[in-house]
Amino acid sequence: MNLTRFEKGLKKLSEVDGNAGENVIAALNDIAPDLGKYIVEFAFGDIYCRENLNLQEREMITLSSLMTLGGCETQLEVHINGALNVGITPKKIIEIFIQCIPYTGFPRVLNAVGVAKRVFQLRKAG
Repeated sequence: MNLTRFEKGLKKLSEVDGNAGENVIAALNDIAPDLGKYIVEFAFGDIYCRENLNLQEREMITLSSLMTLGGCETQLEVHINGALNVGITPKKIIEIFIQCIPYTGFPRVLNAVGVAKRVFQLRKAG
C-alpha cells in the first residue's frame, strides 16, 4: 500500500516523538492547520524518511542545528525528547552541545544544556 506524504510523515514523526508530535500538530489545527501539514509532509514525510541517515544521526544533526540557531528552546525541547526516544543517551546529547562550543560559543551551548537539564528532569520525574 502506498502511503500519502502525510501518512508517511505522521508514521515517522511518531517514531521520533511518540504522541508528542501529534500534540504539536493538534495544537496548530485551530490557528495554522497548513503549518502542521507542512511539518508532517515535508520535514518528516520527505526529509526524515530519506535513506542514508538513521534517526539517531538525524536527531543529532537537528539538535546541533537548533542549538546553533539559538532562540529555538521549544523546538530544542521537542527534539531532545525525540533524541531520547530514538536511543540517544543524555550523556551523548550533552556531548553534542559541548562539541559546538568552538563554533557557536558558550551562551548558546549553556542555553541548550539548560533545556536538556529540564527535559531530563521531567522524564525522570514522569
